[in-house]
Amino acid sequence: MKHILALFYGTLLLASCTQSTSRAPVSSCELHGDTVIVYPQSGLAKKIHVDTITTQLLRQQMPAVGLVKLIPNKFAEIAPTFSGRIIAAYLKLGMNVTPGTPLFAMSSPDFITAQKAFFQAKEQLLLAEKKLARQRNLVANGVGIQRELEEAQMNYDVEKKEYESARLSIRLFKANPDELILGQPLIIYAPIAGEVVENKVVVGQLIKNDGASVAAVAELSKVWVAGHVKEKDMGAIRQLSQSQITIAALPGKIIQGTIFHINELIEESSRSVEVLMECENADHILKPGMYVNVNFENTPQPTVLIAPKALLQQSNTSFVFRQIAAGRYVRQQVETNGVLGNKVVVKSGLSKNDTIISDGAYYLLDAR
Repeated sequence: MKHILALFYGTLLLASCTQSTSRAPVSSCELHGDTVIVYPQSGLAKKIHVDTITTQLLRQQMPAVGLVKLIPNKFAEIAPTFSGRIIAAYLKLGMNVTPGTPLFAMSSPDFITAQKAFFQAKEQLLLAEKKLARQRNLVANGVGIQRELEEAQMNYDVEKKEYESARLSIRLFKANPDELILGQPLIIYAPIAGEVVENKVVVGQLIKNDGASVAAVAELSKVWVAGHVKEKDMGAIRQLSQSQITIAALPGKIIQGTIFHINELIEESSRSVEVLMECENADHILKPGMYVNVNFENTPQPTVLIAPKALLQQSNTSFVFRQIAAGRYVRQQVETNGVLGNKVVVKSGLSKNDTIISDGAYYLLDAR
């Protein structure tokens, strides 16, 4: 009986060894340097799927916070450079004006002094002109003295210069010397076309010549939006021409901005550069001082998109397996730039018509 059992267990052990040897795993791939070779008839080859890369025209988007600003040459503060008292006001907030529109009138001692000097110089010039004409007539008739004629000519030239200087003084007050009336008030006019956005004018108010503004006019049909782009994105911003601006208070409203200036200086605190955009603002939605959202977009560029499963990471490095021949794959380091839909945007490392493993790449990580 014992001999029979021993023979049975021996047969069973031999069968077990034979079966184990027939199921021993066969290597599906091997590593040669940086190249992984996958055997075509292996089970691993059936788990790998490859795709040939194509490019799509995409716009790179960079969101930023923007600040609405007035365009400098479309904004003017009204600050009279002469002292006086306001005797009449013609302006009101929101009033549309053009260059030369009267805003208010002042009784200005400086203007009155200039008027007196002008009329005195005008009178002296007329007297000098009459005297010169008389001396010329006397000399022409042989009864005049040449020296007196020369003195009359010299006096006329001096008085004429004084008169021209007085005329210029009147024009400094934005008044017309040819229509001037002695004692008339000083009229302050709008220097630009636009809308009165600030009004501190009060009749009876005493204004000093200290440069303090009493009113402001702004042309708001166009405004600037100042956005800031990070230093790392400066290479792309050079290609930008348009931007989209949205306002939190008006969901769905999109305003187009045209980039016309990129600051040459970087703000050290934020490591960003200021980008100025000009925006149409006929409906005055954009208010100076308002914060808005800016979405910078560059011109469409051919962009490589890959499946997320194709991208692998190891030691803080992103890479894919690129096919260099049938069944041969090499690690290709790539730089990504975010996600678009269900695809990963590749910034560098891959080109159009490259073939990569789109699914199953992780099986190759343990290749020996």
